[in-house]
Amino acid sequence: MKAAVRYYTKTGNTKKICDAIAEAIGVEAKSVDVPLEEEAEVFFLGNSVYAANIDKEVKDFVEANKDKIGCLVNISSAALLEGTYGRMSRLCGELGVNIDEREFHCKGSFKFMHKGRPNQQDLDEAAAFAKEIMASK
Repeated sequence: MKAAVRYYTKTGNTKKICDAIAEAIGVEAKSVDVPLEEEAEVFFLGNSVYAANIDKEVKDFVEANKDKIGCLVNISSAALLEGTYGRMSRLCGELGVNIDEREFHCKGSFKFMHKGRPNQQDLDEAAAFAKEIMASK
């Protein structure tokens, strides 16, 4: 089963999580600046919320690559929110992209909040989540 991992990050937190996921499933995590070259039956997308919404670069990536995404698995990190699934689910619905109902979310450090996150336990949990997703597909 073909899988791919992409992320958008401003602080580096989401990249760390996506690198752990990619290593666990044997692929390379890349920025949303890199389009999908081929169909990804399972597509892990790392994102966060900036200014109360998913960043335009993430939206543009999903729209441009929607025909190559079999099932999107949402990965989020945020200091204040408990996840980005609702926002990503709405976007996927608008674009006709299948989204898995499971999400991996990790608190991300931001200024004085959640210092040291994601930590090794978070990265281990992200890797285990990715393996579970792949085993269920």
